[in-house]
This record gives sequence, structure tokens and C-alpha cells, in this order.
Amino acid sequence: MAACGADTARTLACRDGHAAAQLKLISIAVIFITSVVGITSPVLLARHFQGKPAYDRATLLIKCFAAGVILSTSLVHVLPDAFAALSDCHVASRHPWKDYPFSGLVTMIGAIAALLVDLTASAHMESHTAHSHGQYEVLPVVTQEEPDTKKPSMSIELKVESVAGAVSDSGGGHSHEEMVIRLKQRLVSQVLEIGIIFHSVIIGVTMGMSQNQCTIRPLVAALAFHQIFEGMGLGGCIAQAGFTFGTTAYMCFMFAVTTPMGIVLGMILFSVTGYDDSSPNALILEGLLGSFSSGILIYMALVDLIALDFFHNKMMTSNSWLRKTSFTALVLGSISMSILALWA
Repeated sequence: MAACGADTARTLACRDGHAAAQLKLISIAVIFITSVVGITSPVLLARHFQGKPAYDRATLLIKCFAAGVILSTSLVHVLPDAFAALSDCHVASRHPWKDYPFSGLVTMIGAIAALLVDLTASAHMESHTAHSHGQYEVLPVVTQEEPDTKKPSMSIELKVESVAGAVSDSGGGHSHEEMVIRLKQRLVSQVLEIGIIFHSVIIGVTMGMSQNQCTIRPLVAALAFHQIFEGMGLGGCIAQAGFTFGTTAYMCFMFAVTTPMGIVLGMILFSVTGYDDSSPNALILEGLLGSFSSGILIYMALVDLIALDFFHNKMMTSNSWLRKTSFTALVLGSISMSILALWA
């Protein structure tokens, strides 16, 4: 409790509402711009390579770098902050927070929830594609009705081939397997954005509620780089998923505005309730939401990004040079985001 009193004294010495408000307004503009730059860079890069021989390799390397960024975000940034919030002296001295490691429990719940969403969506996609294929598999059976006549059989075979060709054309030239993979990539991108939005809201609300200028000042620059790398991580997944322009623009916009909106929301909450970022209720909310988003991001990074590409991607398994380069991109993404933990 003595350490808690010392922390409170240091906080009061740096407390300046007017200076903090000015820094928050600056941070809203800076973070929005850097978020836009971060998330649009891999999307524009992928569009530049689209149609070129190196397109598939480029998007794969971007996605591996993104996986490293997301993994580092969850384990080095989000999870330690969640543990710190729930172990703060203002929270850890109260029941039931001092009796049980809620951060680990909620992180596990987040990972299981991400798995449940993954399983449910995958089952829906499989049943949908099986139903679609069932519509065309019944056609060849008609050829057995007139085994003696060859011309009707040939015409029916041609019809089946033309239907199959039409299905292929409607899918943009992709095979059934490629379409399932593309749907899976889109699901991963959407669930990943949900986890990152949780994290971004927590960052924004925490900064918006803070009246400590000593804390906010270094966070502005650190969060600018944080949003660039996190945006590159999410943008790499969006680029590979092949969304339409409208959906891509919407997902990029939502990522870019979430943290600034969180800052505004935090400022409103402080003005209405008087709670700052060191109040017990705010710390509990930060710890629980941070733990949940960490569980989602850990699952998505390890299962849907790293394991999926390194063990189930035909291009990766058949090319040792690409596998080594992808691993290097993964490590670089992890290191880049981990270094930022020194400041944010």
C-alpha cells in the first residue's frame, strides 16, 4: 500500500487537465493519420502487385509480417497491460479481484470464443458449398436413363461441362478449393479486426480518461508507431482476403477512427463521471476487455495466420526459399512491434 501511495503522489504532480486536453486533441489527429498510413500501405502494395507474377508471394510475405505484428501485439502489449490493470493496488486489494487470476481466465475465454466463431463459420461455409455442389452432381444421373443412345448422353455431358464452366466463371476463375480458402481468409480478417477494435477502444478510452500529461506526452509518439505496425498487420490480412473496394475501404476506415473515437469517448466519460484512468472501475474494465481481446488475437495469430500458412499453404510447403523468407518476415514483424513496448 505504501507503493500505491507513492504512485498516487507522482500522478498528482503530473496532473494538469488543460495540458492533457491539448495533448489529446493533437493525438487524435496524429493517430488517425498514422492509422490510415499503416492499414492502407499493404492494401495499396498488394493492388500494385496484382496481376504480376510476384503477387502471391508478395501478399504471403505481407501476411507473415502481419502475423508477427499481431502475435507481438497480443503477448507483449495487450496481455501485460491487462494483467497490470487487474493487479493494480486499487483493484488487487478488493474482492474478488485479489482471490483469482481473472486476466488469464478471460484470455482463455477470448481464445475459446474465437475458436467457436471459427468453427461455426467454417461449418456454415462447408454446408453452403456442399449444397451448391449438390445442385450439379445430379445431372450426370440422367445419362443412365438412355444407355443405348449416345447422342443424348453426349449432349447431357456437354450441358454438365457448360454448367461447370459457368460456375467456374461466376467464381472469377477460381476452383472450389480456392474459393473456400478465400472465404476463410475473409473470415479471419473480420474476426481479427474485431479483436483489434477491442484493443484500440481500450487504448483510446484510457488515454481520453487520463489527466496525467506525463503519461500522455510520450504515448502520442509511441501510439503513432504502434498504429502504423498494427495497421500493417491488419491491412496485410485484408489485402490477401480480396474484399471488394467498398468493404476494404470500410474496414480501413473503422480501424483508423476507432482509437480517436475511443479518446473522445474517454474524454466524455471523464467529464460525465469524473473517473480517470486510475479509478478502480476503469482499471477493471480495461483489464477484462484487454484480456478478452488478447485471447482473440493470440488464437488468430497462431491458428489462423501462422499455422495456416506455414503448414497448409501449398506454395509455402513446395518452396524452401519462400518458407525461409516468410519466417524472416514473421520474425521482423514480431521484433518491430515488440520494440515499441519500450514506449507504449
